[in-house]
Amino acid sequence: MMHQHSSSLAYAIVALCAVLVTPAADARARTADFDGNWTVLVVTEAGNCDAAYRYGVSVDNGAVRYRGESGIDVRGNVDPSGRVHVSIGRGDQRAEGTGRLDGESGSGTWSGRSATNRCSGRWEADRR
Repeated sequence: MMHQHSSSLAYAIVALCAVLVTPAADARARTADFDGNWTVLVVTEAGNCDAAYRYGVSVDNGAVRYRGESGIDVRGNVDPSGRVHVSIGRGDQRAEGTGRLDGESGSGTWSGRSATNRCSGRWEADRR
């Protein structure tokens, strides 16, 4: 494309933008199926972490947000098919989780670490 006329390049850019923008709008509409409040049970299956935690999260346009105390950094997303990827951090503690949501529930796995410990397990979610 570098040798073609600038008008051809401009048409190509417009076409590419149309392709990129349209699925994004559709993706936002489809992730709305997962919007709302969820409660997540995190269960440790390996490592020396607490046996279980329960957290409240919300999903808004596919973005996952923590509904609890400040100081916990939660970043994640739910794609239009319900696949979830979340990163959680507090101080030197970090965890990553993946899985899938359906209309009212979900599940997946997680693994985490701190300066002195590594743990992993599973998670389950229910819409509230």
